[in-house]
Amino acid sequence: MNREILRIALPAIVANITIPLLGLLDTAIAGHLGDATVIGAIAVGSMLFNFVYWNFGFLRMGTSGMTAQAFGAGDQSAQARMLQQSSVLALAIALGIVVLQWPIGWLGFTVIGPSPEVRQMAGTYFNIVVWGAPPTLMMMSIKGWLLGMQDSKGAMYVSIVVNVVNIIASLAAVYALGMGFVGIAVGTLLAQWLGLAYSLWLVRRGYGAIVALVDWRKTLHLQGSGRFFKVNTDIFVRSTLLMLANLFLVSVGARSGDLILAVNALLQQLNSLFAYFMDGIAFAGEALVGKYYGRRDSSRLRLCVRRLFVWAAVLTGAFTLLYAFPQHIFALLTDDQPVRLAAMGYRWWCALLPLCGAAAFVWDGVFIGMTYSRGMLWAVAVADAFFFALYFALPASMGNHRLWLAFVTYLAMRGIVQTVLWRIGDGSFCAKS
Repeated sequence: MNREILRIALPAIVANITIPLLGLLDTAIAGHLGDATVIGAIAVGSMLFNFVYWNFGFLRMGTSGMTAQAFGAGDQSAQARMLQQSSVLALAIALGIVVLQWPIGWLGFTVIGPSPEVRQMAGTYFNIVVWGAPPTLMMMSIKGWLLGMQDSKGAMYVSIVVNVVNIIASLAAVYALGMGFVGIAVGTLLAQWLGLAYSLWLVRRGYGAIVALVDWRKTLHLQGSGRFFKVNTDIFVRSTLLMLANLFLVSVGARSGDLILAVNALLQQLNSLFAYFMDGIAFAGEALVGKYYGRRDSSRLRLCVRRLFVWAAVLTGAFTLLYAFPQHIFALLTDDQPVRLAAMGYRWWCALLPLCGAAAFVWDGVFIGMTYSRGMLWAVAVADAFFFALYFALPASMGNHRLWLAFVTYLAMRGIVQTVLWRIGDGSFCAKS
């Protein structure tokens, strides 16, 4: 079981680690281009896309869980159907984002509320990168499908290609071509389209027999898609609730001034770094739990869950120690001394991020594999309620620390609720999903 977990988790971690490293690089480039305003602009622009794409996370999560179950059952027709339904839906949503880019940008910046200087720069970033919505959402579907097919290496190759191209293109555009801040956005857009071309080639080469089963003439037919839309609707609502909490975190920081916005951006980068490592464990849960669920092998499924938590504990311990002394990480991210000094006042919140958030990542992978999307939805709903209630109950004199206390509590509550759901149902509740 450990070998099976690592066979999927290690490539997923390698793939995922390129994503936060890219975010760290963008923050570092911005940090060396100017002051806290530039860092804040990258944080706001990137976060706005995260909010938009979070809402459509079901394109990957719903696809991986249902494809893994089809893989476990040996149903190639269902595997082909999942690839078709997910890809077509991703393209339709992406075209909607491109068409509605102006109201999306206006609403996002209005809610976040950055300073006029940050808003202007973040708006430039958004107007360029929004044209990467079609390849970004389609790659989410493709990577979810590959993961469900137990092919985390394929998903890894796609992520590595996208992020390596992004890093090289951004550095070249910013420094070699002298495009400055705009170069970061141009590099991102170029990498997204090249990544989609590569991922389509990869699927065609490795799964030609399954792709051949796709009947594109039935693209608009909804036969057999009821479960697909039910699961994805739950995940969509869950993603919206996740977005509310994270949007509130960014908005409070933005309204507290550029210094606090920059500090919170650094802490969020640390949280993202841990999240993408833990997602490797969660991805293994999606693929393996889905496979065993499709085979109706309950003993292997339960063993898989236990071993996933063991590996999660190892990663959590390592990151907790690393984040307890974050000064060297902050030094890599920015030359701005006031930002670095202010961020050190939050070192213990950094250390609590892994401890409070680990369980939720593991349970998310398990629940996705069993397509128990309703349990994931309830967990985030309860956690959101605790987050907002605690923030407004705490005294304003706590300042920005009030926000981070509420946030780490929110992370912990997600894992607690999912643990309770698992124990109440003893795993059998998945049949109700």
